[in-house]
Amino acid sequence: MDDIRAELERTLAAAVAAAVPAAADVGVAVERPRQAAHGDYATNVALTLARRAQRNPRELAAAIVAAVPASDLIARAEVAGAGFINVTLTPQARQAVVRRVLREGARYGAQRAHGGEKVLIEFVSANPTGPLHVGHGRQAALGDSLANLFATQGYSVSREYYYNDAGQQIENLAISVRARAKELLGEGVAFPDDGYRGEYIVEIAQRYLDTVGHDLADIEKIRHFAVAELRKEQDLDLLAFGVRFDVYYLESSLYTDGRVDATVRRLVDSGKTYEHEGALWLRTTDYGDDKDRVMRKSDGGYTYFVPDVAYHVTKWERGFSKAINVQGSDHHGTVARVRAGLQAVGLGIPEGYPDYLLHKMVTVMKGGEEVKISKRAGSYVTLRDLIDEAGRDAVRFFLVSRKADSEFVFDLDLARSQSEDNPVYYVQYAHARVAAVLRQAGIELADAPETYREAPLAALTSPYEVALLRRLEDFPGELAAAARDLAPHQVTFYLKDLAQEFHGYYNAERFLVDDADVRAARLALVVATGRVLANGLAVLGIAAPDRM
Repeated sequence: MDDIRAELERTLAAAVAAAVPAAADVGVAVERPRQAAHGDYATNVALTLARRAQRNPRELAAAIVAAVPASDLIARAEVAGAGFINVTLTPQARQAVVRRVLREGARYGAQRAHGGEKVLIEFVSANPTGPLHVGHGRQAALGDSLANLFATQGYSVSREYYYNDAGQQIENLAISVRARAKELLGEGVAFPDDGYRGEYIVEIAQRYLDTVGHDLADIEKIRHFAVAELRKEQDLDLLAFGVRFDVYYLESSLYTDGRVDATVRRLVDSGKTYEHEGALWLRTTDYGDDKDRVMRKSDGGYTYFVPDVAYHVTKWERGFSKAINVQGSDHHGTVARVRAGLQAVGLGIPEGYPDYLLHKMVTVMKGGEEVKISKRAGSYVTLRDLIDEAGRDAVRFFLVSRKADSEFVFDLDLARSQSEDNPVYYVQYAHARVAAVLRQAGIELADAPETYREAPLAALTSPYEVALLRRLEDFPGELAAAARDLAPHQVTFYLKDLAQEFHGYYNAERFLVDDADVRAARLALVVATGRVLANGLAVLGIAAPDRM
């Protein structure tokens, strides 16, 4: 009984086919009832079939229940309410999850449903014009956790960072570095109004003077140097955050490789463009946009959404039938026009490609007051500031602990506290407690799965144990739902619930009892709980400590 829910659904589907032969093709879905007293699982199949079967829902539910075969899986099935069917599992069926967890180990929760289907997840993609800020941090935590989630579902995942290394912002960076370099050389110079003013610009300017020289005439050389320095700094910040990428894609390459021009030609050939007032427009309103968009301005320059379309064409041409962009909510306006451009290029790209996960920004609080600036960045709080203040694990957990489209207040004092009010500490402490219990039993955590894999489990019948067993059984489904909904925050909710139930069990029961069978059963459950805590934390890119 590796997958209790799937086996239960097959058993109930057979009962439906026996009770209503005409509905033999109907699948049965079961869910956890809101109240544990209503059983382990429930289904509304009788309600949904009643009209088709031309029978009263409760009467139909009773017929389905009567057709449920005797099995080691179901202790009882009962009709409830208007026609729901509540199912209570046998103790053996509930307890089977412990053996499954101990057998599968780090693989528990993972599925092969998508058989290696390729998915590209693009996230962070910060302009190399300054240090990463807390918004980039939220994006990094969301994107990396999402990539881990998709990997658990059998996808072949590629993490991609799109470097916007072209355009006016990069020119402003180069001009800013040159201005600061001249100041360092004692030359009087007016700083550009739209320049970058953080202390990091002075640092880059000094490094340029030290490593390249004092000749500041070549603005392209300064631009390349500044971009390289900031890319290096961003890479170090991401490394400290535990985030890696498989591909770094340069915006500039879209121009040098001719992809922007090729995309424009495809759009013109599609018949979806027109000239107006010297500019080239795309009829994005044909694809649901609120107005048509300029592609090429009257001065001959492309608007920013044209390289965005060209870039997403490359995703499709590289074989990524599924692509997800994790971006700030300020990109909301680009969604419709990028999708419209992809529809118009005539490559068969489906409507709704790519998917978007848009997140809102983060407010950082410390000592009851908002923290607004960094010493180096000058105008915003950096990701490195958060990591240095609270540690990588706390930052990653906090930044994915709310739905992406909700505002988030990052409380630095809470993130640093060692109390049950700090959710990441609370979850990690549950794992450390697992290791502590095993040390008291004279067992190393690494050896525990093999030691307790064949433990007798019949003693696991207390309310605390039943609650833990149910929660462990839910883990694969929680991962699948979080991936489907692009919702890593659901994993944090699950882990907090699991930790709460384990802490309650720890406080209520003794594990190292004299009865050998009870002792072995409880320790097996403890080991399985620790394994699932570690697996869930791994999805979020967070350590599962053995000691705290």
